[in-house]
Amino acid sequence: MLYALIKAGVSGLLVALVSETARRNAALGALFASLPLVSVMGMVWLWRDTHDVERLAHHSEATLWYVLPSLPMFLVIPALLRRGVGFWPALGAGCVVTVVLYGVTVLIAARFGMRL
Repeated sequence: MLYALIKAGVSGLLVALVSETARRNAALGALFASLPLVSVMGMVWLWRDTHDVERLAHHSEATLWYVLPSLPMFLVIPALLRRGVGFWPALGAGCVVTVVLYGVTVLIAARFGMRL
C-alpha cells in the first residue's frame, strides 16, 4: 500500500509541476506537458514491478499507437475555444473525438494483426 501511495505521490507531483509551470508560462508548460512523462513513469513503475521484458515492450509499442489518435484532440479543443465554445464542452468534445479515434485505431490495428 505504501508503494502505491509513493507512485501516486510522485506522479501527482509531476502533474502539479506541469500545471504550475503552465500558469506562469504557457509555452513552457506546454513543452513539459508534451513530454511523455506519464509514459516514462508508467514504464519505470511497470519495469520495477514486473521486470517483464515482453510486457514492457508491448506496453511501449501500444503507447505509440494510442498517442497518434490522441493528437487531434489538441486541434479540436483550441478550434472550439476560438469559436466561442466553453471550456468544458470543448474539452468534452476533444475527449469524445479521442475515444472514437482510439476505437478506430484498435480496429485498424486488428486488421493488421496487432493487438493493442
